[in-house]
Amino acid sequence: MVQTKSKQDYGKDPLSVRDTDKYVEEYVNSFVNKWDNLIDWDGRAEAEGNFFIEVLKEHGAMKILDVATGTGYHSVQLLEAGFEVTSADGSPAMLAKAFENARKRGHILRTIHADWRWLNKSVHDLYDAVICLGNSFTHLHKENDRRKSLAEYYATLRHDGILILDHRNYDAILDADAKPTHNYYYGGDEVTATPEHVDETLARFRYEFKDGDTYHLNMFPLRKNYVQRLMKEVGFQDVVTYGDFKETYKMSEPDFFVHVASKQYVETDE
Repeated sequence: MVQTKSKQDYGKDPLSVRDTDKYVEEYVNSFVNKWDNLIDWDGRAEAEGNFFIEVLKEHGAMKILDVATGTGYHSVQLLEAGFEVTSADGSPAMLAKAFENARKRGHILRTIHADWRWLNKSVHDLYDAVICLGNSFTHLHKENDRRKSLAEYYATLRHDGILILDHRNYDAILDADAKPTHNYYYGGDEVTATPEHVDETLARFRYEFKDGDTYHLNMFPLRKNYVQRLMKEVGFQDVVTYGDFKETYKMSEPDFFVHVASKQYVETDE
């Protein structure tokens, strides 16, 4: 059933809300209906260029599972580039919006409502690539949830498949008090997205729209090296990390990190 609430509710102490399951309630319909103002599809397409398309093609990936489709931006982009795409999300409201957005652009999304922690209860196929984009992985507040979700991604990949996962540069936010520049992600000029509170286990972002509407998301501030380590401990053989789509960068510069993790087993002499 699609989420029908119109207001977020974090209780008396919003900073104490650090629960993975909360994300479904956070994406109330009124917030979801404004989400594309934050993304700015045209601006994002210009900023990203063909980065994801080129990475997927480089690895021979054509059958894609978008596990955090949100309002459908990347699913639609990949469909239009000729990929076979299945779109999943844990938020019914987001899935409904994604389906609507795709239809407006002449596509019918193949959608699955799925919680990542039990992804393979709902997904019964193997894919060349799993993508988890838009800072979505930060909705997992417990380490066991993060490990379980990565294991589920791993299990739904073919033997030589890849996982592409991104997240904000929380290292810079935590260590250097850096503010997001929105040069690549979330470039809509109708909304500002700013960290309202950040500590080692919580990043609370405030989304303020020009019409006065304000929403929040409570997320876990993922550090780059931590994510790389988790990926390898789950079984991914190689992890390459880009900063704002670039191979070389200073740690404090990128707004976002993009990890490309390969499942393919490579023998070593060790």
